[in-house]
Amino acid sequence: MSYQIDSYPFQGKRALIRVDFNVPFNEEFQVTDDTRIRAALKTIQKVVHDGGRVILMSHLGRPKGGPEAKYSMRHVLSKLSELLGKPVAFVEDCIGEKVKAAVDAMQNGDVMLLENLRFYKEEEGGDEFFAGQLAENGDVYINDAFGTAHRAHASTAVIARFFPTDKLFGYLMEDEVQSIDRVLNSTAKPVTAIIGGSKVSSKITILENLLNRVDNIIIGGGMAYTFFKALGGTVGNSLVEDDKLELAKELLDKAKQKGVQIFLPEDSVIADAFSNDAQTTTSESRGIPSGWMGLDIGKQSIARFEEVILNSKVILWNGPMGVFEMSNFSHGTIAVANTLASATKSGAFTLVGGGDSVAAINQFGLADQVSYVSTGGGAMLEALEGIDLPGIAAIKN
Repeated sequence: MSYQIDSYPFQGKRALIRVDFNVPFNEEFQVTDDTRIRAALKTIQKVVHDGGRVILMSHLGRPKGGPEAKYSMRHVLSKLSELLGKPVAFVEDCIGEKVKAAVDAMQNGDVMLLENLRFYKEEEGGDEFFAGQLAENGDVYINDAFGTAHRAHASTAVIARFFPTDKLFGYLMEDEVQSIDRVLNSTAKPVTAIIGGSKVSSKITILENLLNRVDNIIIGGGMAYTFFKALGGTVGNSLVEDDKLELAKELLDKAKQKGVQIFLPEDSVIADAFSNDAQTTTSESRGIPSGWMGLDIGKQSIARFEEVILNSKVILWNGPMGVFEMSNFSHGTIAVANTLASATKSGAFTLVGGGDSVAAINQFGLADQVSYVSTGGGAMLEALEGIDLPGIAAIKN
């Protein structure tokens, strides 16, 4: 890659930017969460400020085999114009003569949004001819859609072949790539990963990859009980993946061999039903009575986890500590979020990623008190698994 966004000469150039405007709407087609649009503003404003012309392309939803009005990018237009503080033009297609004419008529500093890329099946198919048709609309290609970086689609990976030198990451992509790199290749130690959520099966590859990269792994959420059962504990009616007991044991053995410390929650808040109104008490995590289930980490675990986090220089958080959607079982997750904010204040680098952790940090109003909150759920998880993401590789190579 010969350019970074700060040094590229955009004056008079058509900048074709892949953004991720796959945002939620209400029944009136008003955007209900504009986080992804806001995340792309810095890149758009940079090109506009430098006298370039911005052509935006994105997907929205999962249209079935052709155009569907409810998935039109048109619904994003008013929110985008409002946030940018300037009118944004719209074309009812993303390739072809209509688009070419509209792009040719643009002035420097103009912004245009193309129609939903997924109205063409060739987008998800990674079709090279379709990617070439898209490429005709730009002099420079910018990928700023981290949320789709793990997909080898026409607009996220294949298109980069048509821009051998004029291809770059937008600011959002740059930040995402650098943040993950800071965790996986940190020179500052200790590095701690906090991994939660309900199932070991969905986090196995991440845990295995992290064993080579971190000093401590804190395990919370429902997945912890598979580890306790593997260690010979009794876990009552807690969530357990019986077919993953051997694997859990293997992971603990590998951690020991590599000198990585694994911290499991010593105590749990347990309930007699999966309900916020259930009876609750606290129990040792390896000795939960029959008829009861662990739904959050207990006070001892919170204190122990806080100590580990506050002694760390780099911290990754992926997955809640309990059923945080129910207020009675949200204390562990809130405590971790607050401790991350304290660690950040003391100079640690903190990265939060994965749907539930991001939802939690936003719900508790602490998103601006950690170093970085990732915008890409699936993409971030695959990066943590050590997978080369097509959307990133296409720009780097």
